[in-house]
Amino acid sequence: MEDFKDSESKSVSETVNGSHQFTIKGYSLAKGMGAGKCIQSDIFTVGGYDWAIYFYPDGKNPEDSAMYVSVFIALASEGTDVRALFELTLVDQSGKGKHKVHSHFDRALESGPYTLKYRGSMWGYKRFFRRTTLESSDYIKDDCLIMNCTVGVVRTRLEGPKLSSIPVPPSDMGQNLRALLESEVGCDIMFQVGDETFKAHKLILAARSPVFKAQFFGLVGDPNLDKIVVKDFEPSIFKAMLLFIYTDKLPDVQEIVDSTSMCTSTNMVQHLLAAADLYNLDRLKVLCEAKLCEELNADTVATTLALAEQHHCAQLKAICLKFAATPSNLGGQWKVIVIDHFLSHEPGSVENGDAIRRVQALGGMLSIFVIGDVEGLCIQRGELESAFKSEEECQQCEFGDVDWQSTVSVFGGVSGGIPLKYLEWIVMYLHVGNILVRTGNAFFGSVYKGTMFS
Repeated sequence: MEDFKDSESKSVSETVNGSHQFTIKGYSLAKGMGAGKCIQSDIFTVGGYDWAIYFYPDGKNPEDSAMYVSVFIALASEGTDVRALFELTLVDQSGKGKHKVHSHFDRALESGPYTLKYRGSMWGYKRFFRRTTLESSDYIKDDCLIMNCTVGVVRTRLEGPKLSSIPVPPSDMGQNLRALLESEVGCDIMFQVGDETFKAHKLILAARSPVFKAQFFGLVGDPNLDKIVVKDFEPSIFKAMLLFIYTDKLPDVQEIVDSTSMCTSTNMVQHLLAAADLYNLDRLKVLCEAKLCEELNADTVATTLALAEQHHCAQLKAICLKFAATPSNLGGQWKVIVIDHFLSHEPGSVENGDAIRRVQALGGMLSIFVIGDVEGLCIQRGELESAFKSEEECQQCEFGDVDWQSTVSVFGGVSGGIPLKYLEWIVMYLHVGNILVRTGNAFFGSVYKGTMFS
């Protein structure tokens, strides 16, 4: 027979805890008060009830007056059957932390909370501490005694199903701001981007972009500016950036480009990342990095790697390098990629001895050769050998057992050298024991101005 649950409820018991510190100065002057006479703390409140600490220097009962001090916690307000847990602590004033603790909390599972029937009911110890031991201990310093008291009042409540609830819709701020942008109501700035114009609101742009804020309201900004010509980006990219500024979401490429456009999602996101970097839109930049990471493949890794380097996207760059250094990702056909403008540099004549510098990455699995833009220069095998001073230097770069001569001969065997009239950056992937050592050669492929050819 199935057990159907038509209704449910839950009883929850918990304690409301609070503490009070009671300091007795001039302890020796309190001695001799007589049995049953006490020093009372100030009233303190825990769990909706008032409480007080009673300290009996000569004991609560006559039979204990010569031997023990007594300490009790009393219910000091009106209440009936108040259930609570207690803890009394004598503070060690030597700094050793050896406090004298009497805790009811530790025994709650065994005996349960203590019930105080009415106002004036007490919980405590008639023989709290032997007086002679107390007076010779570190609990008394400069004739001062310190006690901490913790009270945990038990509260029980019944939880049942909520009778009703009011659903809260998700935020529609982005939708409203997008509608404001598209309606052009209240716009006070116009952007000329190619053959298209876009209107926007200075305050919204300034709130989202430090660059726009400085441009409109900074020390050198012009608050009366009403038109800006943008030459850095295509209209579709600028439109996508505006949509992000107003909605805080990465727009869909299909919303931005028309059906006849050859622009791919990766192309658009790459350009959008550049725009985000220019206008200091950090969240948009990270969103673009994440999107490019999702779409990373052998066709996009080279351009994405160059973009990541140019715009200081450390995480995206590391992912691209790791992807490219894995032979199975690139296939067996290309071991070398040439990227135009892989890094920014100052063009000009470079001496042969300084024509190449190596940037090591991925623990020696990847070596990047940066080659200066020298008209008509061909890097021959001998020039490579002279650029890398010795085999010992190679070993210091943690390339392991790579046959460096075989590595050099790869370049020397490509049409007698590599002309640098158009090709400025060489990225060579060294996968020890797989690409160079085992095969002894490498296939030459390149990316030039964003087009893969070989």
